[in-house]
Amino acid sequence: MDRLGFLAVISIMVISWGFAEGLGVNWGNMATHPLKPDIVVQMLKDNGIKKVKLFDADAWTLSSLVGSGIEVTVAIPNDMLGRMAGKYEHAKEWVKKNVTRYNYEGGVNIKYVAVGNEPFLTSYNGSFMKSTFPALQNIQKALNEAGIGDKIKATIPLNADVYNSPSDDPMPSSGDFRADIRSLMKEIVHFLNEHNSPFMVNIYPFLSLYQNKNFPVDFAFFDGGSKPLNDKGLSYLNVFDANFDTLVWSLRKAGVPNMNIAVGEVGWPTDGDKNGNVMLAKRFYNGLIKNLANNKGTPLKPGHIETYLFSLLDEDAKSILPGDFERHWGIFRFDGKPKFEMDLSGEGREKQLVGAKNVEYMPRQWCVMKPGHVDVAKVANNVDYACSLSDCTSLGFERSCGYLDLKGNVSYAFNMYFQTQDQDVQACNFQGLAMITTKNPAHDTCLFPIQIVSPSERVVATAWLASAMALFLVLFGVF
Repeated sequence: MDRLGFLAVISIMVISWGFAEGLGVNWGNMATHPLKPDIVVQMLKDNGIKKVKLFDADAWTLSSLVGSGIEVTVAIPNDMLGRMAGKYEHAKEWVKKNVTRYNYEGGVNIKYVAVGNEPFLTSYNGSFMKSTFPALQNIQKALNEAGIGDKIKATIPLNADVYNSPSDDPMPSSGDFRADIRSLMKEIVHFLNEHNSPFMVNIYPFLSLYQNKNFPVDFAFFDGGSKPLNDKGLSYLNVFDANFDTLVWSLRKAGVPNMNIAVGEVGWPTDGDKNGNVMLAKRFYNGLIKNLANNKGTPLKPGHIETYLFSLLDEDAKSILPGDFERHWGIFRFDGKPKFEMDLSGEGREKQLVGAKNVEYMPRQWCVMKPGHVDVAKVANNVDYACSLSDCTSLGFERSCGYLDLKGNVSYAFNMYFQTQDQDVQACNFQGLAMITTKNPAHDTCLFPIQIVSPSERVVATAWLASAMALFLVLFGVF
């Protein structure tokens, strides 16, 4: 091999290594039957994913990450911000319990503490406006006093709605922080910059398409099919780059032009909306990951961008107030099965992700509607009940189960409730309308899932405590 060929190989190796180090995923657990943490950690390893962002600091999850080498972001939920802000001792105690406890050789490789999650959303009506910044200050102070503030940084994952451009000049260069929080954001970004913490932003091109019927579809993707947006000599071919650079301009105007930016969440749902499907998700991820692998960056800020895909797994217990798609962001199904081919190297190959191993399923049985004539009103009431306590977001126009007939729709709703209730026989009655079958009622793209066995830490702990108490009573002659 000649010298140029050798250098080319080395360059490719460096680029691939850098990308693998920079790509992360969000791991949420708002599911009725979450996968066991050790199964998820093995799945991360099998797919070469080296960064994970959590939404809490669950001890069972963190224990499963011990020794994995995976970089971890632990989080403080919004409902704890007031406590962290109110008294420094609470922040100090939280850091000791959830960070320093795991900070040892071979422990958990914690990189960030996420203080809240999108606390300045306009839908929160300012609920966390006063507590977020003091909580951030207290947590960073606690990290510093613990002697780990140089390598573990506190930050705030923020939605892209904290900045915007005026409607009459929708260009990145017109961007600035939202007027109602502008002074607060300036304080926050200067604090983050002073402590070498990144600005963490969540950007969702899908939502641009979902919220605006006139939004140019191709501009949501990375394959160059859209009309360029020209701004001060820079050309934008997709909304991700335009949104990101709107933040860059906002930071410049706030006085921190060179601040590091990490993308805390970016992804595309696969169901729950006409634009939420496997085909478009695959298109989006192919373009996104190729850009990330090439360290292309954006027109205003070229280079590497630390990025966390949203999300790893579907979560059937998430709120659907923003939209039914909320339960379908995973690149894997709820049981750890990959949804589509995805090449995390960014080379664009048709490559299947490695699914979860050793997943235990409930028996192969489903709850479906009985054949024969039925009372329509009675059926409707029972379907409403089933869907109110389970996940029916795959039903509906242009969704994965949107083409089912009446019986199929009813059966889907009944089965989702039945599975959520751990296949309890009494959960497949519905006033005599339902029956249990061992014949899979799935239709093409419409899957009728079988739920997984998912013992929680609480169940295990309760069982252990009950056994210990029984032994105690026997030993001391109570029985």
